[in-house]
Amino acid sequence: MTDWAEIVRIAGRGDGATADGHYYRATVTGDRIRVSDGKVEVDPGPNHATPPCRHFPDCGGCAMQHVSDTYYADWALERLRRALIGVEIGEIAPLHLSPSFSRRRAALRAVRRGKALTLGFNADSSHSLIDLHECHVLVPELFTLLAPLRALLSQALGEGQGAGISLTLSDSGVDVLLANVAAQTLKQIERLTNFAARHNLARLSVEGPAGVETIAEAQPPVLRFGGVPVVLPPAPFLQATRDGESALTAAVLAGVGNAPRVADLFCGLGTFALPLAANRRRVLAADNAGPAIAALTTAARGAGLLLLPETRDLFRRPMDVEELKRFDAVVFDPPRAGATSQAVQLAKSNVPRVVAVSCNPVSFAADARTLVAGGYRLRKLTPVAQFRWSPHLELVAVFDR
Repeated sequence: MTDWAEIVRIAGRGDGATADGHYYRATVTGDRIRVSDGKVEVDPGPNHATPPCRHFPDCGGCAMQHVSDTYYADWALERLRRALIGVEIGEIAPLHLSPSFSRRRAALRAVRRGKALTLGFNADSSHSLIDLHECHVLVPELFTLLAPLRALLSQALGEGQGAGISLTLSDSGVDVLLANVAAQTLKQIERLTNFAARHNLARLSVEGPAGVETIAEAQPPVLRFGGVPVVLPPAPFLQATRDGESALTAAVLAGVGNAPRVADLFCGLGTFALPLAANRRRVLAADNAGPAIAALTTAARGAGLLLLPETRDLFRRPMDVEELKRFDAVVFDPPRAGATSQAVQLAKSNVPRVVAVSCNPVSFAADARTLVAGGYRLRKLTPVAQFRWSPHLELVAVFDR
């Protein structure tokens, strides 16, 4: 291609596309591209932004740093509308976009080759690693640990060995989980405990064939949901940013309204269940994640809340119509695959209000169609983009019977 061609849309993974169906990384609608001698030349258009990070577009941590915030918001809302074609939507709230330097959890990898240790995110669509020397999404408390972790793992790993690194910023400090890092000998254990003390970690754990073992804990890693402290299990599932969590929680609480009896399905650690219960509601909170339910149970008891936790596989044993009769509202926040079986039962129920939380517009659309076919109306949709510069989009949807 020697003539200029225009980028006419952005595809689902953030790549720009021309009218004839060719895709180009780091391009956006309104850009022009020309390919000469195998090299792509880009003439930026009005929607193009200057990427702030040196690792873009190679690092898989971000896919859309080249897109202006205004265009991204329009693109995200249009993506929701396309997914929900045929479903009437009462109201779509403006997109809530989390700021840069706000990601409070991260899963990284490290590999040692000779004397060099590479630590970072995978390259885009690849198993190779980008050695991370700056990051515009991580909170500073996590990023500043990367250099010390390089030094630690350079000693702890053998030639060609890799390790997994899970970092979580809690209210009481950073929680670190290392996978495939030995902690058997006195020397190995002392190396890890000294590292934890030197960097004021709340907790440092290792994961191996026998499971997860805590090596050092200065204080339990704690997060507060609805003002209630919850001690975190290692590498817990959390909303990616405090900012995004606040936006989702506010939308859930507004959606539930004054309903006195609420079920929170796929509740996790109680991100929504605890704020709901803290407002003097009776809440049943169900999930199949044992460590999360155990942590939630302890937290709810300590706070004296009217919250009943239940360990339950909602994919194999969804809450049925008869059980759902007890509730004035139901919140459900399933994994990316959605909650097909549970949505079917909800569609058959007489629950006055259902509030859905999702991190996948496509699977959400399938669940939404099930609810609408059962007689619900999608009253309000609140989109939240807490994975900044990423195609990932989350939402809260309020359905009324």
